[in-house]
Amino acid sequence: MFVEWPCPRPGGETAGEMARVQDNGHAHRVLVIPPLFDEANKLRAQLAAVMRRLGRAGVDSVLPDLPGWNESTAPLSEQSLSGWRSAMASAAGHFGTSHALAVRAGALLVPDGLPGWDYAPIGGRQMLRGMLRARTIAAREAGREESSDAIAETGRREGVELAGWQLGPTLFAELEGAEYTPDPVRKTIAQSDICGNPLWLRAEPDTDSDQADALVAIITHTLSSENPGSSEKPE
Repeated sequence: MFVEWPCPRPGGETAGEMARVQDNGHAHRVLVIPPLFDEANKLRAQLAAVMRRLGRAGVDSVLPDLPGWNESTAPLSEQSLSGWRSAMASAAGHFGTSHALAVRAGALLVPDGLPGWDYAPIGGRQMLRGMLRARTIAAREAGREESSDAIAETGRREGVELAGWQLGPTLFAELEGAEYTPDPVRKTIAQSDICGNPLWLRAEPDTDSDQADALVAIITHTLSSENPGSSEKPE
């Protein structure tokens, strides 16, 4: 189901954002942090399938929208990575999550100290590199020549549109400096652990039931190792 949650905005205000919630009263609740930008679109249906499987396995989950995401009314160009981190930490507290599953650059938004899994994590610079390359290729096909260095300089100075996403200068600069750092309380899941071709590399959004099953199997195995008892909340 979808619910609205009070997402913090700059200045101490809050605004309603949507969240997909799978809630059956289980002891574990996983905060699902999707990839950023186009990769989020590519994996949206796959992550919904993972959440349904987690529910059948006795694990609740929640995937919150943040300002500038999906149907949010907040302009993407005004967002920052630090603001998203703060909002994701607020979502973790609001929904009472016990773990987090972060995918790709979503690993940059994991709240401090929250255990869980980082699936094929990447840093901000690596993500921007792919978006810059896509823009230069599109420009070349349109008969223009643009260099990645020049585009990046524009992004730092005034913001830039990459692959249809309008990134403001603050977000662009923060992403450039955001490195993924493994956390000892979190398990890194490589694509080779899941098998199959990465869905974010496909031309169109798609799902893969075998990959969803494999990901859920890793999550539930970790949880059963942490707490081999009942998955239900105590009365």
